[in-house]
Amino acid sequence: MKARFQQIQASPGFYGLLIGLAAVILIGLGAAYYMEHNGHWVTGMTNQVVWGTPHVFAIFLIVAASGALNVASIGSVFGKTPYKPLARLSAVLAVALLIGGLAVLVLDLGRPDRLIVAMTTYNFKSIFAWNIFLYTGFMVIVLVYLWMLMERKMYPRFGKPAGFVAFVWRLILTTGTGSIFGFLVARQMYDAAIMAPLFIAMSFAFGLAIYLLVLMASYRWTGRELGDYIVYRLKNLLGVFVAGVFYFVAAQHLTNLYATEHHGVEAFVLLNGGIYTFLFWFVQILLGTAAPLAILFSSLGRSRTWIGIASALVILGGLAQVYVLVIGGQAYPLSMFPGYEVSSSFYDGVVASYSPSLPEVLLGLGGTAMAFALVVVAVKALHLLPESLSDKAVNPHAAS
Repeated sequence: MKARFQQIQASPGFYGLLIGLAAVILIGLGAAYYMEHNGHWVTGMTNQVVWGTPHVFAIFLIVAASGALNVASIGSVFGKTPYKPLARLSAVLAVALLIGGLAVLVLDLGRPDRLIVAMTTYNFKSIFAWNIFLYTGFMVIVLVYLWMLMERKMYPRFGKPAGFVAFVWRLILTTGTGSIFGFLVARQMYDAAIMAPLFIAMSFAFGLAIYLLVLMASYRWTGRELGDYIVYRLKNLLGVFVAGVFYFVAAQHLTNLYATEHHGVEAFVLLNGGIYTFLFWFVQILLGTAAPLAILFSSLGRSRTWIGIASALVILGGLAQVYVLVIGGQAYPLSMFPGYEVSSSFYDGVVASYSPSLPEVLLGLGGTAMAFALVVVAVKALHLLPESLSDKAVNPHAAS
């Protein structure tokens, strides 16, 4: 049965949601202007911690953007029929999340106009230069892929090749994002080849968690039918991805514990890192990993409400994971002379302090709101949502 796609109808709730998101975007722009006008001294960032909370939001959104495309890839590349009606929303969400994340990065530069320099002057020994090509290429490829999905005459011939290119490109993109940290040899928490596959696993989990929430909310608010078959498949897949992230996190820390040079940073994260230890064990591991797995693979996982809670916990745990990685990795002192204790008047050998400021948080929320506003507008303007995702419509084994 072919899915029939239809735009959503405008309603007071639709405009209320759009106005609310626009208000958050304006607040985020105001926060960016405040930081640009006064300088970054009004934030929690310092000479030691130069990547702050906006970077946490930006990296999370960029990583999730890659994973949000996973649903479309499963349908087009791997030929799983039940996922094919979900591909259009998957592609739009991927592009929207990437735009939201990049908007936060650009506005956090302090001088957004300096982006022109980054786009015209390249140092190909820098992973940051490569990422400019990866991000822009991702948007172009996914938009072309979306065109193939929406054009019935083009999809039979070009849909799968376009989906395959998008699938490979998003793996490369996430590898590049993870390599930003993997190539930073000066930081003890980074400098590991496992960062690339870890970020790929993170993208699968974060992107699918966001997609699940968007899908369930869209169908509930528009009064369309969303069957248990597709929801249960997605929630089981989310559980597998969350377990995969946990595997790579465990491998990362166990490998570091084996190497003596990483004992210091491991003790910092796992035992005596204060807020970073709390975020790691309580938010990332307990709330963001153990709790969702317990929900998704138990009887609670048959409830839409609990599936939504599990997805929200995965997102919360993901933000904590990125925060510990980005902020905690900078807070831990540089190992200037391995094997020796270093101290000076410039905070050498001292754990750097960092407290997120309100403008930083508002900027991150503004970028997130921008991503979801783009999705809301796209769902209204384009034929993205099937009229029905009932079990009869998407389950090939359902009784007719």
